[in-house]
Amino acid sequence: MKNLTTTQVTRFNYLMNEIGTAYHEAALKLGLSDSASMILYTICNLGGSCLLSDIYGLSGISRQTLNSALRKLEKDGIVSLAASDGKKKTVSFTDKGRELAQRTAVRLIGIENEIFAAWPKEKQDLYLSLTQKYLDAFRAKISEI
Repeated sequence: MKNLTTTQVTRFNYLMNEIGTAYHEAALKLGLSDSASMILYTICNLGGSCLLSDIYGLSGISRQTLNSALRKLEKDGIVSLAASDGKKKTVSFTDKGRELAQRTAVRLIGIENEIFAAWPKEKQDLYLSLTQKYLDAFRAKISEI
């Protein structure tokens, strides 16, 4: 079958996949599954405690995988879940979880911050703006399918 994408779209897609692979490799080096890494990362970015729905919305992890990973993290004493405002649940780090997050997710966040800090602000803003435009347009096109 003939190549269906432009060179730019192909490169963009491969770069996104390679970034995903790099995060997978980082999770493995830190002794975490991809889903556990993303959960810890998300909770860190939201201040050490957040709604379960925030993790669903921000992590990109399927509900089934997220629920399984959270059960394991809860069983291991890394997070605790508590009822919050009706049906909502809050996910919070335990002391053990905060220690694990410092050794793992906080290190990843530091690496990301270091990389972005090396770019001029205009480049950071351009990258984020174009990525958001792409995401918004892609979601709009997908809704038409």
